[in-house]
Amino acid sequence: MARAKDSAHQAEALREKLRYHEHRYYVLDDPEISDAEYDVLMNELKALELAHPELLTPDSPTQRVGGKPREGFVKVAHSAPMLSLDNAYNEEELRDWARRVEELSGRAEVEYECELKLDGLSMALRYTDARFTLAVTRGDGTIGEDVTLNLRTVRSVPLSIAGAALKKTHMAADFEVRGEVIFPTKSFERMNEDREKQGLAKFANPRNAAAGAVRVLEPNITAQRRLDFYAYFLLVDGRVHIEKQSDALDTLETLGFKVNPNRKVFKKIDDVLTFINKKEAERDSLPYEIDGVVIKVNSTALWQRLGFTGKAPRWAIAYKYAARAGVTQVEDILVQVGRTGKLTPVAALKPVPIGGTTVSRATLHNMDEIERLGVRIGDWVQVERGGDVIPKVVKVLDDKEHPRGRRHFHMPEHCPVCGGHIVRTEGEADHRCVNANCPAKLRESILHFASRGVMNIDGMGDSLVTQLLERGLVRNVADIYELNEEKLLSLERMGKKSADNVLKEIEGSKKLPLERVIYGLGIRMVGERTAQFLAEHFGSLDALIDASEEELLEVEEVGPRIAQSIAEFLKEPSNVELIRRLEAAGLQFKGTKKVRGTALVGQSFVLTGTLPTYSRDDAKKMIEDAGGKVSGSVSKKTNFVVAGDDAGSKLDKARQLGVAVIDENGLKRMLGK
Repeated sequence: MARAKDSAHQAEALREKLRYHEHRYYVLDDPEISDAEYDVLMNELKALELAHPELLTPDSPTQRVGGKPREGFVKVAHSAPMLSLDNAYNEEELRDWARRVEELSGRAEVEYECELKLDGLSMALRYTDARFTLAVTRGDGTIGEDVTLNLRTVRSVPLSIAGAALKKTHMAADFEVRGEVIFPTKSFERMNEDREKQGLAKFANPRNAAAGAVRVLEPNITAQRRLDFYAYFLLVDGRVHIEKQSDALDTLETLGFKVNPNRKVFKKIDDVLTFINKKEAERDSLPYEIDGVVIKVNSTALWQRLGFTGKAPRWAIAYKYAARAGVTQVEDILVQVGRTGKLTPVAALKPVPIGGTTVSRATLHNMDEIERLGVRIGDWVQVERGGDVIPKVVKVLDDKEHPRGRRHFHMPEHCPVCGGHIVRTEGEADHRCVNANCPAKLRESILHFASRGVMNIDGMGDSLVTQLLERGLVRNVADIYELNEEKLLSLERMGKKSADNVLKEIEGSKKLPLERVIYGLGIRMVGERTAQFLAEHFGSLDALIDASEEELLEVEEVGPRIAQSIAEFLKEPSNVELIRRLEAAGLQFKGTKKVRGTALVGQSFVLTGTLPTYSRDDAKKMIEDAGGKVSGSVSKKTNFVVAGDDAGSKLDKARQLGVAVIDENGLKRMLGK
């Protein structure tokens, strides 16, 4: 009994420590310990909760990520309408609003509370007994969607509120917080860089990316996006109960929420305008996107008197900044080749100042966008610089002052960097260079090839690869296998021991199986899992090279787009030459051709609970070897749920949907064992 009490005290102490350090890091931006020290505490708590499941609490820091994929989002009614705000676009409109406020309130002087208008996604968070229990999107203002599991992954959202904070602020344990989910600029840029490396389309701006991250059906994806939450409203029973909005924001801060520090109270509209202009000048230096300033009457008692129009409160208004745009001429349209081979048309512009910087380039995204805008070389265009990584052309002008250009742009048939073939897959907007040796793609291709999950050449990181490229020692991944001690010792900061270690790693990579080689080629849309299926299906790289698109479609999880991508890659002569050089270097070009059974073809299974004799991985492998598929979640498409001891919500879901439930013996019978 004493031991159980000790474990409970230890778990609670660890939870308190982790909550404290999460608040320091994610809310105050003032960490006291390193990431490694934080991870040690987290792993200690995870181990303790695993050993003593009865100690696990819903608000434990270990429970932020772990929600299961869902079929869709449940609709939830708001406790009070989440209305949009009216906008003011200039000084005159703002002064008119302030005049109406003073007239309707019957006061000659009104306090105005000013906050930055963050460009994100509005969200309502509900707390019951001081614990975070529900997150609802704005939706239509009356009904939103339940995205609780996703918001649990946002580290600046407290999972529980300390009793001391409630006592200090005289707050009830049941309340609602409204605020904005945003995508910090640095996190957004890192994500777009990662997406580009994977051959995925980049998000246009942080707001759209934040909205997409909140509405994915898999919480793990939301967690990877590193979103942030800023609170700006506090409600109890659907109503405000603190006399001043500025005091409500202070209360939110005391409760542990992140509240934007760029806020201030003024008594004169002239001072409000000064604040607005100052923040616009600081806009580019902020770590997130804003599109204006929100001005609220500070007295919440006056909110009742001022009331609402048909769609917005009279006691608040959003002063919207003008789009950061400029008008200039398109002098040429160039083609930029990205690291995945994607060709992006870029407008070369007469330099124009926009938002504090001089812009001379703007993305045109792809041919579809050029045709939609109707852009020609010589056109006068409107260019905006917002949340995008680079400025974009948004409109072509056509009037007496801005005559149309005459030259039409055509996408080249050959790569402007290497001369390789350009392809455009049916149904896609992008043109791509399929030459694996294209210099524009080379650096990322080598880093991918050498990475741990591919050919695992330890030591071949950014610095070494950069030097190898600059010296011309590596022009494609096959050149890695022609490196020797003399070549490596010619590089900066490369001693004999380091060179020998790199060469040892290169030699060791030759023993890795066929699926690693296929994955390392960097074929678009062929990830680790698809590479494994290809290796098992064909048994050799030669058989894969000789395969038709129809034969590729026979491979598990290979659809028409992936088959076309593989075929395009293997039709390129330079790619086949590269493969032959890798073969000559001694890489594994043969594997074990796997003959899959047919007993479970067309059947979909979900595993839940602990099976008597099979591990989860063993059961999954046997099902897949027999031609079946294993999914992580139960849906109407599931044929069987295999349930063991301590089966949880998946079993409940199966019963709700009428999905057949079998045990391990039932699975054995289906497998003929």
